[in-house]
Amino acid sequence: MKLATFDSYIVKNPPPGFGGRYFIFVTLTTSCGITGTGEIYAASFAPEIITAMASDIFQRYLEGQNPFQIEQFCRRAHGSGFSHRPDPSLQGVVSGLEMACWDIIGKALDRPVYDLLGGQVHDRLRTYTYLYPRADQDAGRFYNDPVASAEAALSYVKQGFTAVKFDPAGQYTVFDGRMPDLPALDRSAAFCAAIRDAVGDQADLLFGTHGQFTAAGAIRLAERLAPYDPLWFEEPTPPDMPEEMAKVAARSPVPIATGERLCTKYEFARVLRCGAAAILQPNLGRAGGILEAKKIAAIAETYYAQIAPHLYCGPVVAAANIQLATATPNFLILESIQKMDGFHASLLHTPLSWEDGYIIPPKTPGLGVTLNMDVVAKHPWDGDKLHLEMGQNPYDPVHDGDFAGG
Repeated sequence: MKLATFDSYIVKNPPPGFGGRYFIFVTLTTSCGITGTGEIYAASFAPEIITAMASDIFQRYLEGQNPFQIEQFCRRAHGSGFSHRPDPSLQGVVSGLEMACWDIIGKALDRPVYDLLGGQVHDRLRTYTYLYPRADQDAGRFYNDPVASAEAALSYVKQGFTAVKFDPAGQYTVFDGRMPDLPALDRSAAFCAAIRDAVGDQADLLFGTHGQFTAAGAIRLAERLAPYDPLWFEEPTPPDMPEEMAKVAARSPVPIATGERLCTKYEFARVLRCGAAAILQPNLGRAGGILEAKKIAAIAETYYAQIAPHLYCGPVVAAANIQLATATPNFLILESIQKMDGFHASLLHTPLSWEDGYIIPPKTPGLGVTLNMDVVAKHPWDGDKLHLEMGQNPYDPVHDGDFAGG
């Protein structure tokens, strides 16, 4: 069996756009006609550049090769061009191509990928969702209104969710970290109070940030969150210095979670080694793929750390997350974009199975999903922005106004 062809698709995510502005899908087909699908979660360059990168990596290291040789491919790509160190754009490309190979392997063996990662551990996977505004709500107002978010939280809990995530701490910028201002501290506590009052003990609160703060500032914020018993405080400091995040973890009464912007076992091992987090959040479209994430989970297991795969992209990464989580003993919870319905579901011939707050792992071979190419073709990307974008200037709440997301 040899890999013969590569194709890529940049899909525009229509309003409300939950999961980012676009999704990057790749397909690999073998000379014997088996097709595998992957998804790239890389956001530093225009998606057209990312797909060109993916084509280049395919031609250099996969074309004519056996898709079963995952380790060989990943090592060659990791050292491509004398790099041999974590690179989020390269690893995003590797991740998408690697999961497509796993999809082919599972189909060739007629087994779900989780059976090839050690077998099924979990029959169902607990999920959480962000608190998203309804179509009739203004995003800027919603994300700054604790009452509206509490109402949304209760609505999600009634649907079956047992955990909800929210991030009221304000704009994240390329100039972070910084000290939180008093309005951010007050607003964060108000959100936790309102949501805890609405859901009681029916759901965990997941407090998200995007690396906005210094260690000292994050510690101040953690102390304000603690009375409401969140399950985690996410990425309290920027991701490039986990030693600083470790200062927060050492003093925070709330467990620290991180990992959506990290890639490879090397970056995650550094987080664990310095005690920066108790919960790791690899995104399988960026971290290095399924096998790399399995290694990350295994390293985490030796530190009694848990895995909560991140998702802010499309349904193929969601499918890969599910395969990993199903076979991972130290799995905690899975990010879901609402119930994996809406546009995410329409992109698949068979939507992911979400029941009463849980994802049910598929029993079909490979990743268990097939792209609906008619829907893909009807939503070509025609924009010029990146998947997500940070504020480009130093934080100024008076000038910037309400933050409505990136």
